[in-house]
Amino acid sequence: MFKSETQIRVRYGETDQMGYLYYGNYALYYEVGRAEAIRTLGFTYRQLEEMGIMMPVRELNSRYFRPALYDDLITVHTMLKELSTDSKIQFHSELYNEAGELLNKGVTTLVFYDPVAKKRALMPDELYSRLAPYFKNEQ
Repeated sequence: MFKSETQIRVRYGETDQMGYLYYGNYALYYEVGRAEAIRTLGFTYRQLEEMGIMMPVRELNSRYFRPALYDDLITVHTMLKELSTDSKIQFHSELYNEAGELLNKGVTTLVFYDPVAKKRALMPDELYSRLAPYFKNEQ
């Protein structure tokens, strides 16, 4: 399994009238976690796009347990629980507050997409080769 961790402080403009992180912003936090996870592998979304691969979201599921509050420091755990061999990749996200309480879980499914051919593509070999060592004992 591949795991990555990043931290985000809840900003005032991201909250609702109750001072809670607005529910729609959780997807943004998942995206920050995904982008930083890919960065830890030595890639950026921009580099993947330069390689001719886009990664649109196909599905998003989110489950809320307790609110994130204004000025909380949130730790986003991003995981790949399986190594994809087809055109999709599934990121699992868990958000924790500073007390270590689980706030939210989400699963975001993206597809590898070739915008020139206008069709799905396989995971780029470079990305696959960097992820494979995290799954060597699971195959």
